[in-house]
Amino acid sequence: MSFKFFRPIAFFDIESTGLDTANDRIVELAICKLHPDYSTDNFSWLINPQMLIPAEATAIHGITNDMVFGEPTFNDLSLHIWGILNNCDFGGFNSNQFDIPMLYNEFVRAGLAFDYSTIRFIDCGNIFKRKEPRTLAAAVEFYCKYELANAHSAAADINATVSVFLKQLEKYKDLPSDIDSLALYCNHDKPVLDLSGKFTIDKDGDIVFNFGSKRGVKAKNDHGYLQWMYSKDFAPDTVRIIESMLGITSNF
Repeated sequence: MSFKFFRPIAFFDIESTGLDTANDRIVELAICKLHPDYSTDNFSWLINPQMLIPAEATAIHGITNDMVFGEPTFNDLSLHIWGILNNCDFGGFNSNQFDIPMLYNEFVRAGLAFDYSTIRFIDCGNIFKRKEPRTLAAAVEFYCKYELANAHSAAADINATVSVFLKQLEKYKDLPSDIDSLALYCNHDKPVLDLSGKFTIDKDGDIVFNFGSKRGVKAKNDHGYLQWMYSKDFAPDTVRIIESMLGITSNF
C-alpha cells in the first residue's frame, strides 16, 4: 500500500454506560494495534464502571451489570492500557466524537492525561461519511463484502473497523498518504483543539467558538464569553484553551 506510517495506530472501540463522554463510563474496551508492517496485536477487557449500566445501554451492547461485577475498574487497568497506547496514533469508527473523548476522560479520572497534540486521530467513520455516508455494518458490507456479525461487541467492531480502514486505503487512491494529512482529513481538514469540540478554527486560522450563540465568533474578540466559560464546568482540555486565550497560568 502507498500509505506510509512510522509508529503503530491503536484502533479502539468502547462500549459504555451511555453517550455522555464526560460522565458515562467504559464497560468494554478493545484495542487493535496496527503496526507499520501491517501486522496487528489485539487486546480487550470487560471493565467495571462502578455505576449501574442502564437497561437501554445493555439493550445495545448486551453487557449487563452481572457481567462486569468483579471485573477490574478502569483505574485498575489504566497504567497497563497507557503502556499499550504509548507512542501510538489513535484510530476508530466515529472515534473523534466518542471513543477518544471517552477514553481521555477516563484517563483524567485515573490521574493521567495524554497529550493529544502529538497524536494523529484516524477516524474511519469520518472517511466513510465523506466518501459513502453509512454505518459501520454498512461499511463492512460495502468495503469488505461480508455481513458484520456481533455488532456492538467491541472486539468484533474494532477488528471490522481495521478491515474497513485497510479497504479504504485500497479503494480511495486520493486519500492522503501520510498520517498527519490523513488525521486532518478525518477531522474535516481542521486540527483537533479540544476533544469536546467547543473550539475550532476558521478560514483565517483563528480559534473560534464552536457551540451556542457564539458559534463562529473569534474567541480573541470576546473575552467576556471566555470568562463565562472559565467560570463553568468545562472539560480540562477545553479549560486549557480558555486559560491560554485569557493569559492565565494553567494548573492542569
